[in-house]
Amino acid sequence: MSTAPNRPSGSSTTPATSVSEALLTRQSARAFLPTPVPLATVTELLDLARWAPSGSNIQPWRVHALTGAPLQAMVDETLAMAMAGQSPEQEYLYYASPLPEPYLSRRRANGWGLYGHLGIGKGDRAASANQALRNFAFFGAPTALFFFIDAKLAQGSWVDYGMFLQSFMLAARERGLHTCPQAAWLPYHELARRHCGMDATWTLVCGMALGHLDPTEHANAFRTPRLPVSDFLTASGFQETT
Repeated sequence: MSTAPNRPSGSSTTPATSVSEALLTRQSARAFLPTPVPLATVTELLDLARWAPSGSNIQPWRVHALTGAPLQAMVDETLAMAMAGQSPEQEYLYYASPLPEPYLSRRRANGWGLYGHLGIGKGDRAASANQALRNFAFFGAPTALFFFIDAKLAQGSWVDYGMFLQSFMLAARERGLHTCPQAAWLPYHELARRHCGMDATWTLVCGMALGHLDPTEHANAFRTPRLPVSDFLTASGFQETT
Protein backbone atom coordinates (compact mmCIF):
# COMPACT_ATOMS: atom_id res chain seq x y z
CA MET A 1 0.00 0.00 0.00
CA SER A 2 1.35 3.41 -0.93
CA THR A 3 1.97 6.12 1.63
CA ALA A 4 0.25 9.46 1.10
CA PRO A 5 2.68 12.35 0.61
CA ASN A 6 2.99 14.77 3.48
CA ARG A 7 2.46 18.39 2.59
CA PRO A 8 5.25 20.57 4.05
CA SER A 9 4.17 22.54 7.08
CA GLY A 10 6.44 25.50 6.33
CA SER A 11 6.72 27.91 3.43
CA SER A 12 8.93 26.97 0.50
CA THR A 13 10.84 29.63 -1.40
CA THR A 14 13.00 27.26 -3.47
CA PRO A 15 12.04 26.05 -6.94
CA ALA A 16 10.07 22.81 -7.18
CA THR A 17 12.02 20.01 -8.82
CA SER A 18 9.06 17.84 -9.81
CA VAL A 19 5.34 18.09 -10.45
CA SER A 20 4.76 16.31 -7.13
CA GLU A 21 6.86 18.87 -5.26
CA ALA A 22 5.14 21.74 -7.04
CA LEU A 23 1.75 20.35 -5.99
CA LEU A 24 2.84 19.87 -2.38
CA THR A 25 4.54 23.27 -1.99
CA ARG A 26 1.96 25.39 -3.79
CA GLN A 27 0.04 27.58 -1.38
CA SER A 28 -2.02 30.72 -1.43
CA ALA A 29 0.70 33.11 -0.34
CA ARG A 30 -0.45 36.08 1.73
CA ALA A 31 2.73 38.13 1.83
CA PHE A 32 5.25 38.75 -0.95
CA LEU A 33 8.65 40.35 -1.28
CA PRO A 34 8.87 43.45 -3.52
CA THR A 35 11.31 41.68 -5.86
CA PRO A 36 10.10 42.38 -9.42
CA VAL A 37 8.91 39.59 -11.71
CA PRO A 38 10.09 40.35 -15.27
CA LEU A 39 7.60 40.27 -18.13
CA ALA A 40 9.76 37.55 -19.70
CA THR A 41 9.06 35.32 -16.69
CA VAL A 42 5.31 35.99 -16.80
CA THR A 43 5.34 35.18 -20.52
CA GLU A 44 7.32 32.00 -19.91
CA LEU A 45 4.80 30.81 -17.30
CA LEU A 46 1.90 31.48 -19.64
CA ASP A 47 3.78 29.78 -22.46
CA LEU A 48 3.77 26.63 -20.33
CA ALA A 49 0.22 27.00 -19.00
CA ARG A 50 -1.22 27.36 -22.52
CA TRP A 51 -0.63 23.64 -23.00
CA ALA A 52 -3.38 22.88 -20.50
CA PRO A 53 -6.18 20.82 -22.08
CA SER A 54 -9.41 22.42 -23.23
CA GLY A 55 -12.47 20.87 -24.85
CA SER A 56 -12.05 20.82 -28.65
CA ASN A 57 -8.92 22.94 -28.06
CA ILE A 58 -10.91 26.19 -27.90
CA GLN A 59 -8.46 27.66 -25.32
CA PRO A 60 -10.87 30.07 -23.56
CA TRP A 61 -8.32 32.09 -21.60
CA ARG A 62 -7.46 35.77 -21.81
CA VAL A 63 -4.93 37.26 -19.39
CA HIS A 64 -3.87 40.77 -18.41
CA ALA A 65 -0.74 41.31 -16.28
CA LEU A 66 0.02 44.52 -14.37
CA THR A 67 2.97 45.86 -12.42
CA GLY A 68 4.39 49.24 -11.44
CA ALA A 69 2.25 52.36 -11.83
CA PRO A 70 -0.72 50.67 -13.59
CA LEU A 71 -0.94 48.13 -10.78
CA GLN A 72 -0.68 50.78 -8.08
CA ALA A 73 -3.44 52.84 -9.69
CA MET A 74 -5.74 49.84 -9.66
CA VAL A 75 -4.86 48.98 -6.05
CA ASP A 76 -5.48 52.57 -4.91
CA GLU A 77 -8.89 52.80 -6.56
CA THR A 78 -10.04 49.42 -5.31
CA LEU A 79 -8.88 50.04 -1.76
CA ALA A 80 -10.69 53.39 -1.73
CA MET A 81 -13.90 51.71 -2.83
CA ALA A 82 -13.55 48.83 -0.38
CA MET A 83 -12.73 51.10 2.56
CA ALA A 84 -15.80 53.19 1.70
CA GLY A 85 -17.93 50.07 1.88
CA GLN A 86 -18.52 49.92 -1.87
CA SER A 87 -18.78 46.27 -2.86
CA PRO A 88 -20.71 45.84 -6.14
CA GLU A 89 -22.50 42.61 -6.97
CA GLN A 90 -20.48 39.77 -8.45
CA GLU A 91 -21.04 38.69 -12.04
CA TYR A 92 -21.31 35.09 -10.90
CA LEU A 93 -21.56 33.28 -7.58
CA TYR A 94 -18.30 31.66 -6.59
CA TYR A 95 -20.04 29.84 -3.74
CA ALA A 96 -23.53 28.38 -3.73
CA SER A 97 -26.00 30.46 -1.73
CA PRO A 98 -26.83 29.09 0.73
CA LEU A 99 -23.69 26.96 0.94
CA PRO A 100 -24.71 23.45 2.11
CA GLU A 101 -22.87 21.16 4.49
CA PRO A 102 -20.21 19.86 4.69
CA TYR A 103 -18.85 22.70 2.54
CA LEU A 104 -20.02 25.50 4.81
CA SER A 105 -18.18 24.01 7.78
CA ARG A 106 -15.02 23.58 5.71
CA ARG A 107 -15.18 27.19 4.55
CA ARG A 108 -15.68 28.45 8.10
CA ALA A 109 -12.85 26.27 9.42
CA ASN A 110 -10.54 27.72 6.76
CA GLY A 111 -11.42 31.32 7.62
CA TRP A 112 -11.29 30.80 11.37
CA GLY A 113 -8.06 28.85 11.01
CA LEU A 114 -6.29 31.64 9.12
CA TYR A 115 -7.56 34.40 11.38
CA GLY A 116 -6.71 32.40 14.48
CA HIS A 117 -3.22 31.80 13.09
CA LEU A 118 -2.88 35.56 12.69
CA GLY A 119 -4.13 36.24 16.22
CA ILE A 120 -7.44 37.70 15.03
CA GLY A 121 -10.18 36.66 17.42
CA LYS A 122 -13.75 35.87 16.45
CA GLY A 123 -15.78 39.06 16.51
CA ASP A 124 -12.79 41.35 15.92
CA ARG A 125 -14.34 43.00 12.89
CA ALA A 126 -11.73 45.73 12.54
CA ALA A 127 -8.80 43.30 12.37
CA SER A 128 -10.74 40.97 10.06
CA ALA A 129 -11.56 43.85 7.72
CA ASN A 130 -7.93 44.99 7.63
CA GLN A 131 -6.78 41.50 6.74
CA ALA A 132 -9.43 41.25 4.01
CA LEU A 133 -8.28 44.56 2.52
CA ARG A 134 -4.83 43.07 1.91
CA ASN A 135 -6.42 41.12 -0.95
CA PHE A 136 -6.78 44.37 -2.88
CA ALA A 137 -3.08 45.18 -2.50
CA PHE A 138 -2.27 41.66 -3.75
CA PHE A 139 -0.57 41.00 -0.41
CA GLY A 140 2.34 43.14 -1.56
CA ALA A 141 3.03 41.12 -4.73
CA PRO A 142 4.80 43.13 -7.44
CA THR A 143 2.78 41.51 -10.22
CA ALA A 144 -0.95 40.94 -10.59
CA LEU A 145 -2.80 38.95 -13.21
CA PHE A 146 -6.44 39.07 -14.18
CA PHE A 147 -8.01 36.14 -15.97
CA PHE A 148 -11.01 36.66 -18.24
CA ILE A 149 -13.31 34.33 -20.18
CA ASP A 150 -15.65 35.09 -23.05
CA ALA A 151 -19.06 35.61 -21.43
CA LYS A 152 -20.74 33.53 -24.14
CA LEU A 153 -18.94 30.33 -23.17
CA ALA A 154 -20.50 27.55 -21.09
CA GLN A 155 -19.53 25.58 -17.98
CA GLY A 156 -17.19 23.21 -19.79
CA SER A 157 -14.89 26.09 -20.67
CA TRP A 158 -14.78 27.08 -16.99
CA VAL A 159 -13.57 23.56 -16.21
CA ASP A 160 -10.87 24.06 -18.83
CA TYR A 161 -9.96 27.38 -17.24
CA GLY A 162 -9.33 25.70 -13.88
CA MET A 163 -6.76 23.42 -15.51
CA PHE A 164 -5.10 26.44 -17.11
CA LEU A 165 -4.90 28.28 -13.77
CA GLN A 166 -3.44 25.25 -12.00
CA SER A 167 -0.89 24.79 -14.77
CA PHE A 168 0.20 28.41 -14.37
CA MET A 169 0.55 28.09 -10.59
CA LEU A 170 2.58 24.86 -10.83
CA ALA A 171 4.87 26.42 -13.43
CA ALA A 172 5.39 29.34 -11.05
CA ARG A 173 6.47 26.95 -8.30
CA GLU A 174 8.97 25.36 -10.66
CA ARG A 175 10.65 28.76 -10.88
CA GLY A 176 10.61 29.42 -7.16
CA LEU A 177 7.65 31.78 -7.35
CA HIS A 178 4.37 31.75 -5.46
CA THR A 179 0.83 32.78 -6.27
CA CYS A 180 -2.47 33.58 -4.63
CA PRO A 181 -5.59 33.07 -6.77
CA GLN A 182 -8.17 35.60 -5.60
CA ALA A 183 -11.94 35.46 -5.89
CA ALA A 184 -12.04 38.60 -3.71
CA TRP A 185 -11.82 40.67 -6.90
CA LEU A 186 -15.11 39.38 -8.32
CA PRO A 187 -17.26 42.28 -7.02
CA TYR A 188 -14.88 44.71 -8.74
CA HIS A 189 -15.23 43.16 -12.17
CA GLU A 190 -16.12 46.45 -13.87
CA LEU A 191 -13.11 48.18 -12.36
CA ALA A 192 -10.88 45.27 -13.39
CA ARG A 193 -12.13 45.34 -16.96
CA ARG A 194 -11.59 49.10 -17.18
CA HIS A 195 -8.02 48.90 -15.91
CA CYS A 196 -7.30 45.94 -18.17
CA GLY A 197 -8.90 47.42 -21.28
CA MET A 198 -11.56 44.72 -21.53
CA ASP A 199 -15.20 45.23 -22.47
CA ALA A 200 -18.33 43.68 -20.96
CA THR A 201 -18.21 40.70 -23.32
CA TRP A 202 -15.51 39.29 -21.04
CA THR A 203 -16.20 37.87 -17.57
CA LEU A 204 -13.61 38.16 -14.82
CA VAL A 205 -12.70 34.66 -13.63
CA CYS A 206 -10.34 35.74 -10.84
CA GLY A 207 -7.35 37.85 -9.95
CA MET A 208 -3.99 36.41 -8.96
CA ALA A 209 -0.94 37.69 -7.08
CA LEU A 210 2.45 36.54 -8.37
CA GLY A 211 5.86 37.01 -6.84
CA HIS A 212 8.47 35.81 -4.38
CA LEU A 213 7.02 34.61 -1.09
CA ASP A 214 8.11 36.47 2.06
CA PRO A 215 9.30 33.62 4.33
CA THR A 216 9.42 35.90 7.39
CA GLU A 217 5.70 36.71 7.27
CA HIS A 218 3.71 34.70 9.81
CA ALA A 219 0.69 34.45 7.49
CA ASN A 220 2.67 32.29 5.08
CA ALA A 221 3.16 29.58 7.69
CA PHE A 222 -0.58 28.83 7.61
CA ARG A 223 -1.32 25.66 5.68
CA THR A 224 -4.72 24.20 4.92
CA PRO A 225 -5.48 20.48 5.39
CA ARG A 226 -6.86 18.15 2.74
CA LEU A 227 -9.25 15.23 3.00
CA PRO A 228 -7.68 11.78 2.68
CA VAL A 229 -8.34 10.04 -0.63
CA SER A 230 -10.43 7.44 1.20
CA ASP A 231 -12.99 10.18 1.94
CA PHE A 232 -13.77 10.85 -1.71
CA LEU A 233 -12.68 7.82 -3.76
CA THR A 234 -14.93 4.92 -4.70
CA ALA A 235 -13.13 2.22 -6.71
CA SER A 236 -14.49 -0.86 -8.46
CA GLY A 237 -12.87 -3.79 -10.23
CA PHE A 238 -9.29 -3.19 -9.10
CA GLN A 239 -7.07 -6.02 -7.95
CA GLU A 240 -4.95 -5.18 -4.90
CA THR A 241 -1.24 -5.36 -5.71
CA THR A 242 1.80 -5.36 -3.46
